[in-house]
Amino acid sequence: MTTRKGASNRAAVGPELLAALNAGAEQTRTLSEMLVMDFAVLLETVAPQIDAAPLRIVADQGVTKRMELAGRLIGPCWRQLAGHASDTVRGWAAYAIAAKEGLTLAQRLELLRPLADDPHFGVREWAWLALRPHVVADPLEALALLTPWTAEASANLRRFASEATRPRGVWCAHVRPLRDDPAPGLAVLQPLRGDDHRYVQDSVANWLNDAAKDHPDWVRGVVESWQGSASPYVLKRAARSL
Repeated sequence: MTTRKGASNRAAVGPELLAALNAGAEQTRTLSEMLVMDFAVLLETVAPQIDAAPLRIVADQGVTKRMELAGRLIGPCWRQLAGHASDTVRGWAAYAIAAKEGLTLAQRLELLRPLADDPHFGVREWAWLALRPHVVADPLEALALLTPWTAEASANLRRFASEATRPRGVWCAHVRPLRDDPAPGLAVLQPLRGDDHRYVQDSVANWLNDAAKDHPDWVRGVVESWQGSASPYVLKRAARSL
């Protein structure tokens, strides 16, 4: 059954654009476009050798679940699809990397790097969301591996270091150890506190806003200690829930 919201999104996208999205010929521009896509049709187009039936079974489930399943399905051929014209297919590649067995977290990060720095905003989001279970499993190792990313020339990679490790985040599992003690997160936050790119600033502020929901006094202390060295925008946004 199509929900009223789903029907509204589908109507807003239009049949011609939807057909192009499902054929992998267009990239999504909005979340609404992503939500109404038929992943089974897209998979049959870009990888006809793979059985798309499992995607039809979960067609009415959440988009993150469908993305994860698609990533598992494309498994062995993720390298060929990581450069596909469709941002959704490149997102599947991120989930395929996350699901691949026998890799260390460092190896996953190295494979995910091009997708974390993808020109399309959606692919960058799928990259950190795909990695999230591994961050949850070992947040201290993730922080250690991602701290060097805070010095990258690309704002996308700098932002990834912060966004992937947020204590709460969006559409993802919480990192319980960082909710209990957010202090280790300063390893990635401190180098980014004065970043001049708004994309990075928003992530740093959101990280601290996450922490403020469990440890408001700790965030107050961080904001006070950063006075004069951090972006005023970051300080204001980080304290918005205090």
